[in-house]
Amino acid sequence: MAKATFLALGDSYTIGEGVEEAGRWPMQLVARLDELGVAVEAPRIVATTGWTTDELSAAMDAATFDDGYDLVTLLIGVNNQYRGRPADEYRQQFIALLQRALGLAGNPRRVVVVSIPDWGVTAFAEGRDRAAIAREIDAFNAIARDETFRAQARWADVTPASRAAGARPDMLVDDGLHPSGKQYAAWLEAILPEARAALTVRLHA
Repeated sequence: MAKATFLALGDSYTIGEGVEEAGRWPMQLVARLDELGVAVEAPRIVATTGWTTDELSAAMDAATFDDGYDLVTLLIGVNNQYRGRPADEYRQQFIALLQRALGLAGNPRRVVVVSIPDWGVTAFAEGRDRAAIAREIDAFNAIARDETFRAQARWADVTPASRAAGARPDMLVDDGLHPSGKQYAAWLEAILPEARAALTVRLHA
């Protein structure tokens, strides 16, 4: 059987700002799946640091995609929150992105939405209202989770792992904001089971 195909959509957290390519969680995910006997091609990553929902959508407009990815992941929204964009706008734009992800996968059970991590616990957030950041992240994640379940896609909650990492130097890159490869490895505890389940859909399709 040919290797499964994998499309990862997102922002800095998906492209792995500040980490080596092998440390990005999509790359770590492929390696972990390979260890489990699930062969997956190197991921196609459409993600750039700083992107909001509408910026990801615009980049997708300009890109060319294959048909029927076996696994599609979507992690987007932290920059909407950071820029103070409204939750209602996020819901509308997230739904549109999720529908595009569903179309690219061809089956909702092949789509894994990853929650937004809480950057408010990092060293970068020193002097900011950490509690307010947490509330806003939770609100955005509630929207994403609800819409994911409504669409019958899969949900991987990495927010608790991001909060547990806090400002530990080994869990962040030098900017004190973005996760290190070690933190991304911790995220896989939530992502890996959902990705593996998504790929079983391919096997039985």
